[in-house]
Amino acid sequence: MTVEVAELDVDGVRIAFRDTAGVDSRRDSCPVVLVHGMGGDSGTWDRFAAALTAAGRRVVSIDLRGHGRSAHTTDYAFDAFGRDVAAVLDHLKLTAVDLVGHSLGGYAVTVVAQDRPSIVRSLVIEEMPIPIKDGDETPTFTRRLPSPGALWHAATSIIRHPRAVFAYDRSMTSPAIAQFRRPNAVWWGRLSEIRASTLVLRGGPGGMVDPVRLDSMVAAIDECSVVSFETGHSIHRDKYSDFEAVVLPFLMRDS
Repeated sequence: MTVEVAELDVDGVRIAFRDTAGVDSRRDSCPVVLVHGMGGDSGTWDRFAAALTAAGRRVVSIDLRGHGRSAHTTDYAFDAFGRDVAAVLDHLKLTAVDLVGHSLGGYAVTVVAQDRPSIVRSLVIEEMPIPIKDGDETPTFTRRLPSPGALWHAATSIIRHPRAVFAYDRSMTSPAIAQFRRPNAVWWGRLSEIRASTLVLRGGPGGMVDPVRLDSMVAAIDECSVVSFETGHSIHRDKYSDFEAVVLPFLMRDS
């Protein structure tokens, strides 16, 4: 197995990524690109990346801006995270990819799939807080105290992924909440442009996927299915075996 750790400049922002090839993977095959959620980094995917490379896949894991080894910045517009992913694809000259994104990373990969439908073969969206539509009730994030599950997730993240927790730029929290509260008509209007086979992963109690908006999203994407799990927001972390049992066959179906 070979691992390349690299960085590139995206409009003045340093973006770091890892490019890992298994022993049997071909450099010109369709890589799997893994994109973490808010507060994470590429290392949160290490277990699944190892399973993919063992199966012969090439894996690219990205640190989004403000996370991991990537630079902090003043621009945390959600679409900027999608541009980070697209810039890595361009840098590596990839013409076919499978994209996997968790939470904020789920939004980033949907933007790439909308912008570049011809190169995204498969799309996995794990526990993405789905943007609201015009006329939807504005979400609030101060209505209740954190659930026991959310508190457990925060506490154990410090133990499991301390580098990610301490590298995270907390200045993005306020603009992120503001964006979650605003309708995103452009994103909704472009969902039908996604041509990838799409798999949406939804957690149970403690998850962040609105069921009504999920139904609308699934209806807008040509080929889209949903799998639900009895866990919270981080399925690939807290129910890893169940996650792998669903996602690995989905990504390997054409390999």
